[in-house]
Amino acid sequence: MKNNSEQHKLPQHIAIIMDGNGTWAKKRGLARNFGHRKGALALKDIVLYASKIGIEYLTVFAFSTENWNRPQEEVDYLLKLPKEFLNEHQDLFQKNNIRIRWIGSKERLPGDVVEEIQQYEDKTKENNGLNFIIAFNYGGRDEIVKAVNNILKEGGSSVNEDTFSDYLSSGELPDVDLLIRTSKQLRISNFLLWKIAYSELYFTDVLWPDFKTKDLDLAIKDYQKRERRFGGIK
Repeated sequence: MKNNSEQHKLPQHIAIIMDGNGTWAKKRGLARNFGHRKGALALKDIVLYASKIGIEYLTVFAFSTENWNRPQEEVDYLLKLPKEFLNEHQDLFQKNNIRIRWIGSKERLPGDVVEEIQQYEDKTKENNGLNFIIAFNYGGRDEIVKAVNNILKEGGSSVNEDTFSDYLSSGELPDVDLLIRTSKQLRISNFLLWKIAYSELYFTDVLWPDFKTKDLDLAIKDYQKRERRFGGIK
């Protein structure tokens, strides 16, 4: 990510499915929550590095609408993690001009979690560096169904792609250029279904807590080698 040619080819929007926290902990004989904590540390480094190299949007899958089915102890910890993460690193993110945003549903979330995340959105809304988007209590199908219901509530009968996108919680975000998934898993798990229609997909064996800036570089370099046609011919 050093020369002008590489800078020009940077993906505008990177999305990451941060998989492997539980596996990382299990390999070390630790509770799964230790893996989530280690994963949060890895995320801090990736956010700062993405900001440094000029990525405009970084969206991470922090908690899905399906994660409610996990053991209650793990769910309780995951619900607290955004507050802990943002409280711990807010000054660092502010210093680096990073804007924090949230996509997902407020349903079932504790009021203090919703309030806290919204406060960070408000505090950083004037920042014009990296847009760091936390997908929390998010599901791609849920997002699309809610958009359809909102259109119907307003009396709409037909839409085009642009107007439909406006009703999505991720509507203001550009389409994802590069989708990264860690931990050997080869699926997209209901993540940003509308926004990844033409994304380049990158899968790595690295567990999320072990994902370093060099691993992000490898994903970006792989992306830069690809020819994006969007259904056409070049």
